[in-house]
Amino acid sequence: MSELSVNHLLGIKYLKKEDIALIFKTAKHFKEVINRPIKKVPSLRDVTIANLFFENSTRTRLSFELAEKRLSADVVNFSAASSSVKKGETLVDTVNNILAMKVDMVVMRHPNPGAGIFLSKQVDASIINAGDGAHEHPTQALLDAFSIQEELGDIAGKRVLIVGDILHSRVALSNIYALKKMGAEVMVCGPKTLIPKHLHKLGVKVETNLDKALAGCDVANMLRVQNERMDVNYFPSTKEYVKQYGLTKKRLEKLNKELVIMHPGPINRGVELSSELADSDQAIILDQVENGVAVRMAVIYLLAAKIKQL
Repeated sequence: MSELSVNHLLGIKYLKKEDIALIFKTAKHFKEVINRPIKKVPSLRDVTIANLFFENSTRTRLSFELAEKRLSADVVNFSAASSSVKKGETLVDTVNNILAMKVDMVVMRHPNPGAGIFLSKQVDASIINAGDGAHEHPTQALLDAFSIQEELGDIAGKRVLIVGDILHSRVALSNIYALKKMGAEVMVCGPKTLIPKHLHKLGVKVETNLDKALAGCDVANMLRVQNERMDVNYFPSTKEYVKQYGLTKKRLEKLNKELVIMHPGPINRGVELSSELADSDQAIILDQVENGVAVRMAVIYLLAAKIKQL
């Protein structure tokens, strides 16, 4: 397979296994590029990309911007906080105004699930979903899966545990889709109140005891509790959560096994993950950050190739 089967990256749900394999192959090449003394390639010199962030973001926005600049694209950054959205402008009007400036691709983060899908039907540009509410975050799942493949050699047959706030996490849902497509066994763990009831339909195992869950996995992806998305209390206290679901060195020592530790960031140190483990050799958190640039370069490059055919 030499090109993507899709014209947009709206969610992992819409990708084929072959699409993911192509993205990984391309990302591997770009990872070599960004580790050279000259980290830039002229691949997208004639492509203009707009980054539209209707929600706050540091890591994802910077990662996309760096990926775009490494590919020599022209970049326009848009922040909803300082825009006409505050004056009541609609999403379609905002994007159409930007597209009138001859933008080829839009990277968008939006609080509403399905915003990217809606936009892809309204405007003539390639859309990359950088997170839509609690729905999907496809590039995070791709970089997570790429990091697992890089660390363990393969994804098929590996046992991946996702721990924490599964209910509000777009990272969890996209990871489940990606890992299942690549042949991994996926288990989730967290308080019952933070695990969606429909998860078993996705072929995912559910465990509420963290020690049992850790004993049966190769990789533990620790998610933060998303307090900003909560309007009620889902567990008694942070102290209680840490006791039940916080990953510490003491907890791992009881297992007596090597485990790959991941986190999409930002880390609440001392809550879902102790500082000692976050900074340990078992954690590949900074590898995830580096791989994020390479994977996003791959996605942008492959989608731009489809634009040029249109």
